[in-house]
Amino acid sequence: MKENPEASRRNFLKKFGAATAAVAVGTNVFARDKHSGLFTYLKRTDAFGPNDKVNLALIGAGGQGSEDTRVALTVPGVKLVAVCDLYDGRLADAKTRWGADIFTTKVYKEILNRKDVDAVIIGTPDFWHQQISIDAMHAGKHVYCEKPMVHGITEGPAVIKAQQETGKIFQVGSQGVSSLGNEKAKELLKSGAIGQLNYAEGFWARRGPVEVWQYPIPADASTQTVDWETYVSNTHKRPFDEKRFFRWRNYTDYGTGMCGDLFVHLFSSLHFITGSYGPEKIYAAGGLRFWHDGREVPDVLLGTFDYGQNDAHPAFNLSLRCNFVDGTSGTTYLRLVGSEGAMDITWDKVVLKRNSTVESEDPFYLEKLKQAGDTNPGRKKMLPPEEITFEAEKGYLGGPYDHMNNFFTAIRNNGKVTEDAVFGYRAAAPALLCNDSYFQNAPMHWNPEKMEKKG
Repeated sequence: MKENPEASRRNFLKKFGAATAAVAVGTNVFARDKHSGLFTYLKRTDAFGPNDKVNLALIGAGGQGSEDTRVALTVPGVKLVAVCDLYDGRLADAKTRWGADIFTTKVYKEILNRKDVDAVIIGTPDFWHQQISIDAMHAGKHVYCEKPMVHGITEGPAVIKAQQETGKIFQVGSQGVSSLGNEKAKELLKSGAIGQLNYAEGFWARRGPVEVWQYPIPADASTQTVDWETYVSNTHKRPFDEKRFFRWRNYTDYGTGMCGDLFVHLFSSLHFITGSYGPEKIYAAGGLRFWHDGREVPDVLLGTFDYGQNDAHPAFNLSLRCNFVDGTSGTTYLRLVGSEGAMDITWDKVVLKRNSTVESEDPFYLEKLKQAGDTNPGRKKMLPPEEITFEAEKGYLGGPYDHMNNFFTAIRNNGKVTEDAVFGYRAAAPALLCNDSYFQNAPMHWNPEKMEKKG
């Protein structure tokens, strides 16, 4: 491993001890400007400027594509010039929302042929991601592609090749990767805040019909308003089915289920924080428990993943859970557990908890002993849990804005993005293999460094 874990742990203990001792006497060095106990605000200090204008087009104007575009247009200097979708209603909505002068079409290659388009957002169903991404980069367009980067495990290398051949900026849209929360968690892990990483877990819970993919179906849905033939032109041909078009996440021909929609966010954040390339072994279990609406994918899914030791991290295990039958709904988190503590991580908040014996030179420990009148300060003792909360300042624009701004900054500066094609494929692969494990009822084996399936 690159760092000595014990040295890293001692380094953090020294910093942590100084801060907690300061709290004991009324000062919090973690919170420089504002403080409330062991609490600090996270702040984005980057200076964003419009620089050159970037003309943007949207391909796939459903819910997520439209939301990505809304966020993109809050970045200074970005202008929407064109929208493509296969449903007439969305094209009409685009003109109402973004202006009657917006060019609209059902043919995505008409977007790619336009000289006034610098970059595209791909918000189509998953099964179109690979082809449109490759075509867009070869047409000279920069690409922001929704996650997962690809629909099948074999599709990733072609996208990576296209990015390398064209040199275009390519960002995968796991929106929380560039967030303040992820950045702070990465910093804390590297500093030894939780000691040696042993285990990680993530959890999503939903219940509302729309959030579990029972999306509204327009009353005018038909072959007159939907270009169904284009939609299914690269998959199994079927008669028109409005559910398969408007509720595509429920069907394996078009979507990637819970793994591709939700687990991939957790893989992306975990890999960013730990520097990991991915797991080596994947297992899945679950089933269809509640939403008996014709869907082909489970509504309860459990995934377990073995991460091997490498230069970036020790061996550890990951457990992911997704539940669409949860009465409480709206719950999501990523937790990293180490030998000295744990972190609960969201895009705008990190809660660090530590519960361990501490070094005798720790100022906080010595302060506690002094207060207690202990006569044997050389002996280690178990202290109550210590908790530090890192939370984004009010006015923080959020992880999705940071991720989108990261994309446009890279375009303007010919720089690098947080989640390029290689990163995106390494996040997508274990999600796709988790689906394979579920449907085949067998473990999947993966070489995360070489990005190859084993066995």
